[in-house]
Amino acid sequence: MKVIIVGGGICGLTTALSLHRAGIDCTIFEAAAKLRALGVGINLLPHAVRELAELGLGNELAKVAIPTAELIYANRHGQRIWQEQRGLDAGYNWPQYSLARGDLQMILLQAVRDRLGAAAIRTDHAFVRLDQDDSGVVAQFLHRSDGSMADPVRGDVLIGADGIHSAVRGQFYPDEGDPIWNGCVLWRATTVGEPFLTGRSMVMAGHADQKFVCYPVSRELHDQGKSLINWIAEIRYPTDTPWPREDWNRPGSIDTFLPAFMDWDFGWLKVPDIIRRAQAIYEFPMVDRDPVASWCFGRVVLAGDAAHPMYPIGSNGASQSIIDARVLARHLALSETPEQALRLFDAERRPPTSAIVLANRGNGPEQVMQMVEERAPEGFGDVHDVISPAELEEVSARYKMTAGFVPEALNNRASLDAHVSAR
Repeated sequence: MKVIIVGGGICGLTTALSLHRAGIDCTIFEAAAKLRALGVGINLLPHAVRELAELGLGNELAKVAIPTAELIYANRHGQRIWQEQRGLDAGYNWPQYSLARGDLQMILLQAVRDRLGAAAIRTDHAFVRLDQDDSGVVAQFLHRSDGSMADPVRGDVLIGADGIHSAVRGQFYPDEGDPIWNGCVLWRATTVGEPFLTGRSMVMAGHADQKFVCYPVSRELHDQGKSLINWIAEIRYPTDTPWPREDWNRPGSIDTFLPAFMDWDFGWLKVPDIIRRAQAIYEFPMVDRDPVASWCFGRVVLAGDAAHPMYPIGSNGASQSIIDARVLARHLALSETPEQALRLFDAERRPPTSAIVLANRGNGPEQVMQMVEERAPEGFGDVHDVISPAELEEVSARYKMTAGFVPEALNNRASLDAHVSAR
């Protein structure tokens, strides 16, 4: 079997590694002329870390990532609403990791080059269209560097892992239009500073219309007693406010949003100071797409953000893409036909990820901050006078169930490796 993977991001690279581990030939076709370390920080939940560890990348992740110890929700006054342990500290068999997105991208890229060879990644190949018949798929690509057409590529299966603006998805949903903006704009950056709280804490403060999220992402600086703080400042605007299309690399202006956070100095977290000392700031409107009726079209399938772009809430975007890759490779290895494999993948992965997309639109586990804002906008003496422990625990447990990382279930689940599943 020969698989064409469109897109060399986290999903595409993890898919290539998963297919190679299952003994399936594949090639990645990436539109960019060069794969670079883009983005700021991301979180990998334990169910995604498990998959990367089973791909043999656990040691590489541990060298660069911070094992997250705790998650804290606070109101806009810095008062704590909810606190829970995370990763190994919460009883998982695998850590939750916070790291630079570029570090993860480079770990995956180097692993693909080492295991599959440099020829397994073809850059400067922008997907144009595909045709398929009963025996395979033919894909057409454009060289962005000079505008010339590349030679057609034939494979048994094509996987569209080309992100939220997926050209593969666009061929099957041509009238879908642009991603849906919910009115929120994110300003994302990293700041070198002193460790806060445990030095491995993730903090989310504010409410649905204004929020600040931060966590450390560099193991190297952590070991030196410093912290590379990845942070996100978020403000909601009316949805008819003009805003440019999302772009990983569009610079943002501190003057646009800092005034709204000037009094967010909590003592234990000095938000204005963190913002002022940022190395570079990037601006990103929060967008997703509606869940669709199918990801599977004969010998073609969508995966990752091409299949289920979601709001960056609950740390699930990259994690779900990694799980997609592993499940897809397992079905391709164990099914009788490629078409059957893709149908089984669609049936297994589309319903739960669609549920996550919709849960994130409702603010996922972060909804507790809005509940407290509505009930006690000026703050509180005892948070349990505002929201009960049972309510807090129920919100947290429900999201873990929806997103598939309940500790006991994950720890006891069988491996997704194809050769293990076949036993």
